[in-house]
Amino acid sequence: MTITFNGYRRSDGTVGVRNHLAIIPSVFCANRTVERIAAQLPGSVPIRHAVGCSQVGLDLELTARTLKALGTHPNVGAVLVIGLGCERFPPRELEEAVRKNGRPVACFVIQEEGGTTNTINRAVEAGRKMLAGLAEQRRVPCPLSELFVGTKCGGTDATSGLAANPAVGEMVDKLIAQGGSAILSEMNELLGTEHILARRAVSKEVADKVYKAIYEIEDVLRSGIDMRLGAKRNQLISPGNADGGVSSIVEKALGGMHKSGTCPIVDVIDYATPPEKGKKGLFLMKYESHDGEVTTGEIGCGAQIVAFTTGRGSPTGHPIAPVVKITGNEKTYKAMSEMFDFDASGIISRGDSLEDTGRALLDLVIRVADGERTQAEKTGDDSLMCIARRHGYHVKSEEEIMNHCREV
Repeated sequence: MTITFNGYRRSDGTVGVRNHLAIIPSVFCANRTVERIAAQLPGSVPIRHAVGCSQVGLDLELTARTLKALGTHPNVGAVLVIGLGCERFPPRELEEAVRKNGRPVACFVIQEEGGTTNTINRAVEAGRKMLAGLAEQRRVPCPLSELFVGTKCGGTDATSGLAANPAVGEMVDKLIAQGGSAILSEMNELLGTEHILARRAVSKEVADKVYKAIYEIEDVLRSGIDMRLGAKRNQLISPGNADGGVSSIVEKALGGMHKSGTCPIVDVIDYATPPEKGKKGLFLMKYESHDGEVTTGEIGCGAQIVAFTTGRGSPTGHPIAPVVKITGNEKTYKAMSEMFDFDASGIISRGDSLEDTGRALLDLVIRVADGERTQAEKTGDDSLMCIARRHGYHVKSEEEIMNHCREV
């Protein structure tokens, strides 16, 4: 049976589950102006961030790539670009990328408009027209093969690997069985599982990419370790993880891997980089484990929804895509129920089957795709937006990486 959801069909062929007017600053200096514009445009989403200037090389390119990916995301119906005028990432470059993608877009530059007040007035006028146009658009039935779900964990405890993450993995398997797609990331929290993940790769080429992605992250982590700081600063599990019963990074990695289910890995993709057109299935995204940055990166890859597991509790949401919050900890769910969308603790407390729990989670994801609001959207915890940074470090060559793979 073909399962469908109701989404917004875009001119580029993608499907959105939200229809946002996104207000995107090209630089952090314009954040406050963006907030003031959004306050006068109910229904718009301000995309605040901390980058756009004083950056060079890969660091700046990562910012440019991410902001363009968000401006052309399927959940975005129209865009207001707000620039300062002297930043390293030109606002007109973002405007042009959005226009080429077929979205309505307008750009206002504070230094060109004669200050913030003029910028706000002009942007609000343009935004009201855009919102009126978005209000006329209607959802249409779309196959589940058009759905792309990100996976993430934060505030992990022992129940995450036992219940919440396996429930997400079961949901992912069911989604992919319908032709949909999903992403697994957090390479630094998959250390030690690379041989298991590589065995699931669809080809040797993809298996090599899996090894390379994890060993590159290991190289980055090693370059930042200073043994004089001791275990407190160098360990890969947080105090909250340890307090919640996670014994080691190995246990955390094996538990985190469960979010990916059992499907083959079809490719390894870069941060905020959509997969090759037409390619569907399970992807790995190369990046570490920062909640806000990974969530943004997966959404930049095209994920319309993110499934986020947490045993300790986390308010993580996102302005572009709904974040479905899942816990396997019954006490956490009862204590902070307003933060959660799904309780998977029955796997532990009642012996609920993984099959039934995964099906119920997929049903929830489909309802969210249809327009049902997540708890983060209801409580206003949907503003967490961080963009990854990349500073100078030595990345091993392809030959060095693969020699290391053969050694281990």
